[in-house]
Amino acid sequence: MTESSPAVTLNAPKTSCARLQGNARSSRRASQGRVVFGADVSAQDEAGQEVPWDGCSQGNLVFRGHWIASGYFGAEPCSGDWFPTGDVGVIDADGFITLTDRTKDLIKSGGEWISSIAIENVAAAHPDVAEAAAIAVPHEKWGERPLLIVVPRTGCVPTPEALRAFCRGKMPDWSIPDRVIVADSIPHGATGKILKTELRRRYAVT
Repeated sequence: MTESSPAVTLNAPKTSCARLQGNARSSRRASQGRVVFGADVSAQDEAGQEVPWDGCSQGNLVFRGHWIASGYFGAEPCSGDWFPTGDVGVIDADGFITLTDRTKDLIKSGGEWISSIAIENVAAAHPDVAEAAAIAVPHEKWGERPLLIVVPRTGCVPTPEALRAFCRGKMPDWSIPDRVIVADSIPHGATGKILKTELRRRYAVT
């Protein structure tokens, strides 16, 4: 982040990493690492309380340190000098951080948080899918439900039913999107990021 330049995390292995095998080793190597000397990190719930460093409890990630911004000009300073990153993630017992979503992209359904990135990663693994994006859409009973938008690979015609079936067993049943839209394209910004604000404008009320 610009606000935490030049760096705040580094994926430097610890001695305990050598004992990891298989998926655990791959997940650790693919994480965002741990904070460098001089910086602090915390994952906090909606009440601002730190969640356990157990590798599975999600929280809003905040940083603080000598070179990390404490707030924005003209705005109220952040509580405890913690700077909110806008990211959601988990921290394991060794301090390794893994990002799970952006705060604004999380889907809250029936009191449960659903990661849009987790849905997208599963959908993108389907052999007929070139790109995938998941957004929250309003739901009368559950508040929000996930909607999946996919762009098929050239020559492929995936069906919504097949894509929902592909998700089963790869995520909790309550995370499986209620609807899947097969689209010609997904909008991107100048930096290549998916414009989820535009997707919400297009599909959130359909």
